[in-house]
Amino acid sequence: MKKWDAVVIGSGHNGLVNACYLQRAGLDVLVVEKNEWIGGAAVSRELTDGFLYSNCSYVCSLFRPEIMRDLELPRHGLQVIPYEGGAVFTQDGDHLGAHRDHHAHRRAFARFSKRDAEAYERYARDVTRQCRFIQPLLMRTAPDPARLRPRDVSELLYLGRKFAGLSAEEMALTMRFWTMSISDFLDEYFESDVVKSYLAISGIIGTALGPMSPGTAYVLLHHYMGEVDGSVGAWGFARGGMGAVTQALAKSFRESGGTIRTEAEVDRVLVDTQGAKGVVLAGGEEIRADRVVSNADVKRTFLKLVERSDLPDPFVRDVERFKMRGSSGKLNIALDSMPEFPALPPNSPCVRGDMHFTDSIERMERGYDDWKAGRWSADPILDMVIPTTLDPTMAPPGKHFMSCFVQYCPPKVEGRDWTSADRDAFADTVISQIADYSPGFRERIVHMEVRTPRELEDEVGLTEGNIFQGELTFDQLLFNRPVPGYAQYRSPIGGLYICGSSTHPGGGVMGAPGRNAAAEILRDAKRPNKQMSPAHEVL
Repeated sequence: MKKWDAVVIGSGHNGLVNACYLQRAGLDVLVVEKNEWIGGAAVSRELTDGFLYSNCSYVCSLFRPEIMRDLELPRHGLQVIPYEGGAVFTQDGDHLGAHRDHHAHRRAFARFSKRDAEAYERYARDVTRQCRFIQPLLMRTAPDPARLRPRDVSELLYLGRKFAGLSAEEMALTMRFWTMSISDFLDEYFESDVVKSYLAISGIIGTALGPMSPGTAYVLLHHYMGEVDGSVGAWGFARGGMGAVTQALAKSFRESGGTIRTEAEVDRVLVDTQGAKGVVLAGGEEIRADRVVSNADVKRTFLKLVERSDLPDPFVRDVERFKMRGSSGKLNIALDSMPEFPALPPNSPCVRGDMHFTDSIERMERGYDDWKAGRWSADPILDMVIPTTLDPTMAPPGKHFMSCFVQYCPPKVEGRDWTSADRDAFADTVISQIADYSPGFRERIVHMEVRTPRELEDEVGLTEGNIFQGELTFDQLLFNRPVPGYAQYRSPIGGLYICGSSTHPGGGVMGAPGRNAAAEILRDAKRPNKQMSPAHEVL
């Protein structure tokens, strides 16, 4: 029986990033994937003839440019096309436009409030300052303040120096920013409901919190830390769908000599008195390896793939308490023609970006109230994009693919499991909202895929359908992610590592958890790490 240097569980983007770095450092690495396709949540699939769906993650920005360069992903086919616009449609038939051009963006704000147009400069400056503070931490292993080994002391001193470099005003803003609600934060800058609603959406996407919940200001920051072609905070479409990210990673991995096995679901991690020794597949096959790296979330890894008796009780309790509440659904829609939006002028660039129909924070909060009651939002919050406006390769000529990310959608419906009837009713709620702003929309639909937290968990392995593998609240960041004492990608079991979004710095198609975990694995293996470029210190 062959023994691998490392086996990686799951071919999501973080698992592939991790595998790429380990393979390039000279380890013999195997990636095992339960599905017949690779990619995890970053996947493109043709579910109806001629249409290519990004059927989970759907836009690209957070993926770290250092990783793209190290692994030569553009050479392997990855191209990101930036948004050209965006819009919030209002209930009175108007819209707030979003534009790549800074001055056009300000003019759009001024249509609703000249004061808000001026305030946007101050808002952008303050958010950028927060990005500059946090961005260098993304590609560094969080310190463990309980152990205070030399490396931990060094990282704590690094954090202290960064914080000490702030003025008193900046320190206060930073502490408030990490803990306050996105609603309160935006109230300090803006007066227009529609402007605040446009900006607030980034504070609630993927999290089981409402816009008035403490901690959602940081979620906004998490979404602003990416870049496209050097433009900080920009978002874009991966040409060929989000599967282009993981396909490029797979090509880079295989070119380095790595191996991927699909339809190879892991049943459990093999553990003996010395630590992890490999994995057992669902069919009973054993795969031996010197180390095991799990790209699954922390609950799936330690509560399902590892015997409880192999773990300390306090660690298991901490894992059980880790907040991982599903709050999102997804619709992927094939359209036989471009939908019309009467609120937009002809040929508006606003359709070539993200569009929303929720024009006030109060409406957002009412949608969250439905989730708290165990229902999907009767007035859902949509983040809607039509990638084919910029990437026509995803649909037949003249036709379009639409992706709708939906808040709020509970992991259970009033305490019971989702049914197919529930799923259909949820989809009809979403389609009805779109049709209110786009006449004839229903008649354009030729195929639709509906994904509730049930589908996200069953197919992708995201516990409760949580897209970040754990909420991005202050108590679950840095050295608390996923649990105190184990925020450095290791586990209580020797040789078993975790590299997914449950670890620092969190979720999104970023790649940083996979890269950082690879750095720690190579450190433990005493392997040179020349393939990994250092993270940039500034934006």
